[in-house]
This record gives sequence, structure tokens and C-alpha cells, in this order.
Amino acid sequence: MKNMLALMAVCLAALMSGLEISSVPVILPVLEQEMHASFRELQWIMNAYTLACTTVLMATGTLADRYGRKRVFIISIIAFGLTSLMCGLAESALWLIVGRFLQGLSGGAMLTCLIAILSFQFPQGKARSRAFAAWGITFGFGLGFGPIIGGMLVAWFSWQWVFLVHGFIALLTLVLALKNVVESRDTQARKLDLGGLVTLSAAVMGTTYLITQGSSLGWSSVTARVILLATLLSAALFVWIEKRHPHPMFDFSVFRIRAFSGALMGSIGMNFSFWPLIIYLPVYYQSGLGYSSMATGLALLAYTLPTLLMPPLGEKLVVRFGARRVIPLGLFTIGAGFMLMKFAAAYHMSLLPGALLAGAALGLTNTPVTNTTTGSVPGNRAGMASGIDISARLITLSINIALMGSLLVAGIEAGLREMMPGVGDLGALAERIAGGGEISGVARQVLVDGFSGVLLYGALGVWVLALASWLLFNFRLKNKVQTVCICPHRPERE
Repeated sequence: MKNMLALMAVCLAALMSGLEISSVPVILPVLEQEMHASFRELQWIMNAYTLACTTVLMATGTLADRYGRKRVFIISIIAFGLTSLMCGLAESALWLIVGRFLQGLSGGAMLTCLIAILSFQFPQGKARSRAFAAWGITFGFGLGFGPIIGGMLVAWFSWQWVFLVHGFIALLTLVLALKNVVESRDTQARKLDLGGLVTLSAAVMGTTYLITQGSSLGWSSVTARVILLATLLSAALFVWIEKRHPHPMFDFSVFRIRAFSGALMGSIGMNFSFWPLIIYLPVYYQSGLGYSSMATGLALLAYTLPTLLMPPLGEKLVVRFGARRVIPLGLFTIGAGFMLMKFAAAYHMSLLPGALLAGAALGLTNTPVTNTTTGSVPGNRAGMASGIDISARLITLSINIALMGSLLVAGIEAGLREMMPGVGDLGALAERIAGGGEISGVARQVLVDGFSGVLLYGALGVWVLALASWLLFNFRLKNKVQTVCICPHRPERE
């Protein structure tokens, strides 16, 4: 009974993590209208969370191993509940961004502790398999149904309840965790790679800041050049530190394992296009097509629901055809879905077929990617490989949220110049349209047209990554054979 209640606590924490990622995009157009948030502020409302998760992800595992996983889990639950209340009570975009960053720190810590707690609390065998299945299903439910739940909360109450609801869930999670989660720690916990943590965070933050703020700063300005130099220096220092640290966050030697590198292209590919687009689709539906918050949630459900339904089929395909075929093909199919959506947007047709295809392809790809990144390395490095996998996903997500936003604004501005030749600076108007602040006939037209460029970028980018994945898996395959464990039950010869 105690283990069952502990599993409920873990599942509730996973539910909060999933909901917080996919329910917030639905309220962005509402925030633009009620808070008068600029387009860049809307981007940071989303990116502050993912950047914070990336910052704390690798450090939390080490701290939890040293000071106790239950202790860190409890602290993160309390912090997540309090920061969710802070977000719900925020009266300005700036305070909401600050709240989202703090919420991301606690959310990343909470998510990191889950796997370690489940691994210790449940013994090997069916009990552990059922526990991890319950955790995965709950997290997937939060991701998949987050848009419709967010839309319902906005329609029935207000946007604040998308955050405030986590206060109640966190309280229940805390009660269950305090009494039922068993404390555990690693007596041989390694020293925290603080230098790697700081330099990686600075490099990602600098890249994202330049993408979102570079045009307003002026690319030739002293400020922009200083930030660019600091970003490049941070990236170089990160590589230098990791190659010399006795217990690095990123052990670059694992990239020599072809199966790991090929699967990592899958991690990057899924977060290159599919998940960043969900940030902007609510603007397309609400401002471009005039959907309500509830209708937008239902439309996004068609985008996310296939990601929950297809993983079992993906596992069967891996057993039959191998991850080296399934992962590149899955990425290629995501790109095909984006191309379908691009043509649908251009000809004012429904995005549904392309959204379903892209979501189904992601569902087929996700489990093989996760199993291969951890199964292709020695057992004592599986945790580090998992950390690289998750970090690659979050870093790619953060950067492409910024890139897709910049491309959307550029596409809208280009459309405005065609319709209004001779008008001066249209950048501010383009940003208001991209944020959902303008819903006139012309604004809707250029918004829909602007999405064509974003969708084309997503399709071409994920196709390039599909090719890279295929080459890493298959190039010189006859000259170098590796034994790769694709799943716990069946090794595969790659």
C-alpha cells in the first residue's frame, strides 16, 4: 500500500510536469490581450521554463544522490506549488517570466528525482515495469491533454487557473510523498560539475537571447557583439571543462558510439520542430482562424493525442526492423507531416491530416530514441546518457522556440510589405500580429501566410536531422559492428 501511494505521488508530479509544458501555450493569446504582453515577452514566458529546466536538470541528480532523493523531491514539490501560485497571481509579463523561470527550476528538479525514486522504491521485475509504465502514461496524459485542459480552464474560469491548479495538485502530492516515499541516497555520489553547469547554461541563454532580442538590439551594436562573444566563449569553455573534468556532465566519448549519436539526432529532431510549433499553433487557431480557447484546445488535441497512442506500435517496429531504421524514418515522417501542414496553410485548408501524421510519427519515434540512447552505452553510463538525451531535447526546444518566433515575425513582416509598400518600419506591427494582438482581415491573412515559412523550416530541419541519424546509424556499418541493447528484452546487432 505504501508503494502504491508513493507511486501516486510520483504520477501526480509527472502530471504537473506534463501539463505545465503543453497547457500554457493555449493562454498566450489571452496574455497578449489581458497583460498587453509583447511577442518577445510571450516567447520568454515559455522559454524561461525550459531554460530553467535545462539549467537545473543535471545538477539536481547529483544533489539528490548526495543529500537524499526524497528530501530534494519534497523541496521541489513545495517550490513548484509556490511558484505556480506566483505565476497565477502575476500582474505583469515581467513577473510572470520571473515566476516561470523559478517554476522551471523546481519543475526540472522534481522531474529529475522521479526516476531515481521509482528505481529505488520498486524492485526489479513486474512491479518496477508497472510503476514506470504508470509514470510514463501519466506524464504523456499531461502532455497530450494539456491543451484541452488549459482551454477548459480559460473558458470556464480564467488564465490564472492554468497555474493556480498546480497549487492544489502539489499539496496533494506533498501529503502522499511525505508519508510514503522512501529516502535514498548514493554513498558514492560524485562531485557536482559546477563549471560545466554554468558554462552550458550561459551558452544556451546567450543563444536564445540573441535570437529573440538581436534585431531590437541591432546586430552590429556593441551589446549584441559582447553577448555573442560571451556566448561563444561559454560554449568553448564548456567543451574544455568537460574534457578535463573527472566526472563530466557530458562525456563526449559516448558520441563515438554510432547508435547513441544516431538516436540523439532523434531527440534533437523531435524537439526541433514538433514541440516548438505547439507554442505558436494557438495563435494560428485563435487569431488566424478565429477559434475559441476551447476549440483551440480540441484542435491541439489532434496534434498531441497520437503521441500517446503510437508508442506501443513503435516498440513492435523496433523489434522487427531495428532502431537504425525506425528512428530516421520517424523523423522523415514528422517532416512529411509538416509539409502537409505547410500546403494546408498556404491553401487555407485544415491542418488536421498533417498534424495527425506528425503526431503519430513522433509517437513511433520517441520510445525507440529513449531506449537506444540509454541502451547503447555501458550500464554505468546510462544515467549520464539519459541526462545528455534530456538536455539535448530541452536545449533544442528552447532555441527553436526562439527561432520559430523570429521566422514567424519575419514572414509576417514580409507579407505586410507586399500589402503595404512604402510604409516604414513594420516590425512592431508584425510582432503584435504574431502575438495574436491584431485580428483584422489583413492581419489574419499575413499571419496564416507567415506560418508557411515556419512549417517549411520545421520540415526541412527535421529532414536534415533524419538524414544525419540514418548516416550515423548506417554509414560504414559493414566495417564496424556494435552490439546495441535496444530494449531490456532484446539485444540488436547494429
